[in-house]
Amino acid sequence: MLLEDLGNRIRERREKRGLKQTDVANALQVSHQAVSKWERGENAPDIAILGALASLLGVSTDWLLGVDSERLDTFDATVLASSVRGAFNKSRGLPARDFAVWANGVFYQITQAALRFDGVPIKYMGDQFLCFFSGSEHPSRAVQTALLARKIVEENLKIGLSRGEIYLGSVGHPDYARPDIMGEVVNLAFLTLGWAEEKTESGIAATEAVTRDLEPALVTGKGTRMQFQGIKHPVRLFEILGEER
Repeated sequence: MLLEDLGNRIRERREKRGLKQTDVANALQVSHQAVSKWERGENAPDIAILGALASLLGVSTDWLLGVDSERLDTFDATVLASSVRGAFNKSRGLPARDFAVWANGVFYQITQAALRFDGVPIKYMGDQFLCFFSGSEHPSRAVQTALLARKIVEENLKIGLSRGEIYLGSVGHPDYARPDIMGEVVNLAFLTLGWAEEKTESGIAATEAVTRDLEPALVTGKGTRMQFQGIKHPVRLFEILGEER
Protein backbone atom coordinates (compact mmCIF):
# COMPACT_ATOMS: atom_id res chain seq x y z
CA MET A 1 0.00 0.00 0.00
CA LEU A 2 1.34 3.45 -0.91
CA LEU A 3 2.11 5.80 1.98
CA GLU A 4 -0.09 8.43 0.33
CA ASP A 5 -3.08 6.06 0.39
CA LEU A 6 -2.42 5.20 4.05
CA GLY A 7 -2.19 8.89 4.90
CA ASN A 8 -5.47 9.61 3.16
CA ARG A 9 -7.20 6.83 5.10
CA ILE A 10 -5.87 8.13 8.40
CA ARG A 11 -6.96 11.69 7.63
CA GLU A 12 -10.38 10.57 6.35
CA ARG A 13 -11.19 8.61 9.51
CA ARG A 14 -9.75 11.26 11.84
CA GLU A 15 -11.86 13.99 10.28
CA LYS A 16 -14.97 11.79 10.19
CA ARG A 17 -14.63 11.19 13.93
CA GLY A 18 -14.16 14.91 14.58
CA LEU A 19 -10.65 14.51 16.00
CA LYS A 20 -7.75 16.92 15.63
CA GLN A 21 -4.25 15.78 14.78
CA THR A 22 -3.30 16.79 18.30
CA ASP A 23 -6.00 14.49 19.73
CA VAL A 24 -4.59 11.53 17.78
CA ALA A 25 -1.06 12.40 18.88
CA ASN A 26 -2.08 12.66 22.53
CA ALA A 27 -4.06 9.43 22.49
CA LEU A 28 -1.18 7.50 20.94
CA GLN A 29 1.62 9.27 22.83
CA VAL A 30 3.39 10.43 19.68
CA SER A 31 4.26 13.89 18.40
CA HIS A 32 1.90 16.10 16.43
CA GLN A 33 4.56 16.20 13.72
CA ALA A 34 4.45 12.40 13.40
CA VAL A 35 0.70 12.41 12.75
CA SER A 36 1.09 15.22 10.24
CA LYS A 37 3.75 13.23 8.35
CA TRP A 38 1.51 10.14 8.28
CA GLU A 39 -1.32 12.10 6.72
CA ARG A 40 0.98 13.75 4.17
CA GLY A 41 2.29 10.34 3.15
CA GLU A 42 5.85 11.15 4.23
CA ASN A 43 6.04 8.41 6.84
CA ALA A 44 4.05 5.48 8.27
CA PRO A 45 3.00 4.68 11.85
CA ASP A 46 5.28 2.29 13.69
CA ILE A 47 3.90 -1.24 13.66
CA ALA A 48 3.84 -1.19 17.48
CA ILE A 49 1.10 1.49 17.52
CA LEU A 50 -0.77 0.50 14.36
CA GLY A 51 -3.38 -1.44 16.36
CA ALA A 52 -3.95 1.45 18.78
CA LEU A 53 -4.29 3.89 15.86
CA ALA A 54 -6.83 1.63 14.15
CA SER A 55 -8.88 1.35 17.36
CA LEU A 56 -8.82 5.12 17.88
CA LEU A 57 -10.04 5.67 14.32
CA GLY A 58 -12.69 2.95 14.63
CA VAL A 59 -11.32 0.63 11.95
CA SER A 60 -9.38 -2.61 11.75
CA THR A 61 -5.67 -2.62 10.94
CA ASP A 62 -6.60 -4.46 7.74
CA TRP A 63 -8.89 -1.59 6.70
CA LEU A 64 -6.21 0.93 7.56
CA LEU A 65 -3.77 -0.96 5.34
CA GLY A 66 -6.34 -1.33 2.56
CA VAL A 67 -7.06 -5.04 3.01
CA ASP A 68 -10.77 -4.91 3.91
CA SER A 69 -13.46 -2.60 5.28
CA GLU A 70 -14.06 -4.03 8.75
CA ARG A 71 -14.43 -1.28 11.35
CA LEU A 72 -13.99 -1.30 15.08
CA ASP A 73 -15.03 1.34 17.58
CA THR A 74 -13.90 0.32 21.06
CA PHE A 75 -10.65 0.44 23.00
CA ASP A 76 -9.31 0.56 26.56
CA ALA A 77 -9.20 4.03 28.11
CA THR A 78 -9.49 6.01 31.33
CA VAL A 79 -12.41 8.44 31.40
CA LEU A 80 -12.39 11.67 33.43
CA ALA A 81 -15.60 13.52 34.30
CA SER A 82 -15.65 16.73 36.33
CA SER A 83 -18.10 19.27 37.68
CA VAL A 84 -18.04 22.33 39.92
CA ARG A 85 -19.96 22.17 43.17
CA GLY A 86 -22.16 25.23 43.55
CA ALA A 87 -22.34 25.92 39.81
CA PHE A 88 -26.14 25.82 39.77
CA ASN A 89 -26.42 28.52 42.43
CA LYS A 90 -23.82 30.57 40.60
CA SER A 91 -25.85 30.29 37.39
CA ARG A 92 -28.90 31.65 39.22
CA GLY A 93 -26.96 34.64 40.51
CA LEU A 94 -25.27 35.66 37.26
CA PRO A 95 -26.56 36.86 33.89
CA ALA A 96 -26.27 34.09 31.31
CA ARG A 97 -23.43 35.82 29.47
CA ASP A 98 -21.43 36.25 32.68
CA PHE A 99 -22.01 32.65 33.69
CA ALA A 100 -20.68 31.55 30.29
CA VAL A 101 -17.53 33.64 30.86
CA TRP A 102 -17.05 31.99 34.26
CA ALA A 103 -17.64 28.47 32.88
CA ASN A 104 -15.23 29.04 30.00
CA GLY A 105 -12.55 30.09 32.47
CA VAL A 106 -12.97 26.84 34.40
CA PHE A 107 -13.06 24.79 31.20
CA TYR A 108 -9.90 26.44 29.90
CA GLN A 109 -7.95 25.51 33.01
CA ILE A 110 -9.08 21.89 33.24
CA THR A 111 -8.64 21.40 29.49
CA GLN A 112 -5.06 22.68 29.77
CA ALA A 113 -4.49 20.22 32.60
CA ALA A 114 -5.82 17.36 30.44
CA LEU A 115 -3.67 18.37 27.47
CA ARG A 116 -0.64 18.55 29.76
CA PHE A 117 -0.97 14.77 30.22
CA ASP A 118 -2.13 14.03 26.66
CA GLY A 119 -5.84 13.68 27.34
CA VAL A 120 -8.45 14.01 24.60
CA PRO A 121 -11.21 16.52 25.49
CA ILE A 122 -14.63 15.36 24.32
CA LYS A 123 -17.34 17.77 25.48
CA TYR A 124 -18.53 20.45 27.89
CA MET A 125 -22.00 20.35 29.46
CA GLY A 126 -23.02 23.20 31.74
CA ASP A 127 -20.28 23.00 34.36
CA GLN A 128 -19.28 19.42 33.44
CA PHE A 129 -16.24 18.34 31.45
CA LEU A 130 -15.57 14.94 29.83
CA CYS A 131 -12.34 13.60 28.38
CA PHE A 132 -10.45 10.34 27.94
CA PHE A 133 -6.89 9.05 28.07
CA SER A 134 -5.52 6.12 26.08
CA GLY A 135 -2.10 4.75 25.19
CA SER A 136 0.69 4.06 27.65
CA GLU A 137 0.01 4.49 31.39
CA HIS A 138 -3.34 6.19 30.72
CA PRO A 139 -4.73 5.64 34.26
CA SER A 140 -1.73 7.39 35.79
CA ARG A 141 -1.95 10.29 33.34
CA ALA A 142 -5.65 10.73 34.08
CA VAL A 143 -4.99 10.85 37.82
CA GLN A 144 -2.13 13.33 37.30
CA THR A 145 -4.58 15.50 35.36
CA ALA A 146 -7.09 15.36 38.21
CA LEU A 147 -4.44 16.35 40.76
CA LEU A 148 -3.17 19.22 38.62
CA ALA A 149 -6.69 20.48 37.92
CA ARG A 150 -7.43 20.50 41.64
CA LYS A 151 -4.37 22.71 42.18
CA ILE A 152 -5.02 25.25 39.44
CA VAL A 153 -8.82 25.54 39.40
CA GLU A 154 -9.90 27.86 42.18
CA GLU A 155 -13.51 26.63 42.18
CA ASN A 156 -14.76 23.63 44.19
CA LEU A 157 -13.86 21.10 41.50
CA LYS A 158 -14.98 17.46 41.77
CA ILE A 159 -13.64 14.65 39.57
CA GLY A 160 -14.58 11.03 38.84
CA LEU A 161 -12.35 8.54 37.02
CA SER A 162 -13.09 5.11 35.57
CA ARG A 163 -11.29 2.70 33.27
CA GLY A 164 -12.40 0.15 30.69
CA GLU A 165 -13.56 -0.25 27.12
CA ILE A 166 -15.16 2.80 25.54
CA TYR A 167 -16.86 3.49 22.22
CA LEU A 168 -15.66 6.56 20.33
CA GLY A 169 -17.76 7.80 17.46
CA SER A 170 -19.59 10.74 15.94
CA VAL A 171 -23.02 11.37 17.45
CA GLY A 172 -25.79 13.47 15.97
CA HIS A 173 -27.01 14.61 12.56
CA PRO A 174 -24.19 14.26 10.00
CA ASP A 175 -24.10 18.04 9.50
CA TYR A 176 -23.73 18.70 13.24
CA ALA A 177 -22.16 15.52 14.62
CA ARG A 178 -19.37 15.74 17.18
CA PRO A 179 -17.07 13.07 18.59
CA ASP A 180 -18.41 11.43 21.72
CA ILE A 181 -17.59 8.49 23.96
CA MET A 182 -20.12 6.02 25.34
CA GLY A 183 -20.36 2.83 27.34
CA GLU A 184 -20.60 1.67 30.93
CA VAL A 185 -17.19 3.16 31.68
CA VAL A 186 -18.47 6.64 30.84
CA ASN A 187 -21.52 6.12 33.05
CA LEU A 188 -19.25 4.92 35.85
CA ALA A 189 -17.10 8.04 35.57
CA PHE A 190 -20.16 10.24 36.22
CA LEU A 191 -21.39 7.96 39.02
CA THR A 192 -17.94 8.09 40.59
CA LEU A 193 -18.03 11.88 40.20
CA GLY A 194 -21.28 11.96 42.20
CA TRP A 195 -19.71 9.81 44.92
CA ALA A 196 -16.67 12.11 45.03
CA GLU A 197 -18.94 15.12 45.49
CA GLU A 198 -20.70 13.61 48.48
CA LYS A 199 -18.19 11.31 50.15
CA THR A 200 -14.66 12.66 49.73
CA GLU A 201 -12.63 15.52 51.14
CA SER A 202 -10.24 15.71 48.19
CA GLY A 203 -13.05 15.83 45.64
CA ILE A 204 -11.38 13.17 43.48
CA ALA A 205 -12.45 9.52 43.28
CA ALA A 206 -11.62 6.61 40.99
CA THR A 207 -12.73 3.06 40.36
CA GLU A 208 -10.45 0.19 41.35
CA ALA A 209 -9.64 -0.40 37.69
CA VAL A 210 -7.97 3.03 37.64
CA THR A 211 -6.10 2.75 40.93
CA ARG A 212 -4.85 -0.82 40.41
CA ASP A 213 -1.77 0.13 38.39
CA LEU A 214 -0.98 3.55 39.81
CA GLU A 215 2.57 4.43 40.75
CA PRO A 216 3.38 3.88 44.46
CA ALA A 217 3.75 7.65 44.92
CA LEU A 218 0.02 8.07 44.29
CA VAL A 219 -1.78 7.27 47.54
CA THR A 220 -5.44 6.28 47.65
CA GLY A 221 -7.79 6.11 50.59
CA LYS A 222 -9.68 3.08 51.84
CA GLY A 223 -11.85 1.52 49.16
CA THR A 224 -15.65 1.56 49.36
CA ARG A 225 -17.81 -1.10 47.70
CA MET A 226 -20.76 0.42 45.83
CA GLN A 227 -23.71 -1.04 43.96
CA PHE A 228 -24.95 1.63 41.57
CA GLN A 229 -28.40 1.49 40.02
CA GLY A 230 -28.09 0.40 36.40
CA ILE A 231 -24.68 -1.23 36.92
CA LYS A 232 -25.01 -5.00 37.27
CA HIS A 233 -21.78 -5.59 39.18
CA PRO A 234 -20.48 -3.98 42.40
CA VAL A 235 -17.81 -1.30 41.99
CA ARG A 236 -15.00 -0.52 44.41
CA LEU A 237 -14.21 3.19 44.66
CA PHE A 238 -11.19 4.97 46.11
CA GLU A 239 -10.59 8.57 47.11
CA ILE A 240 -7.49 10.00 45.48
CA LEU A 241 -5.60 11.85 48.19
CA GLY A 242 -2.64 13.15 46.22
CA GLU A 243 1.04 12.50 45.77
CA GLU A 244 3.11 11.19 48.62
CA ARG A 245 5.62 13.75 49.84
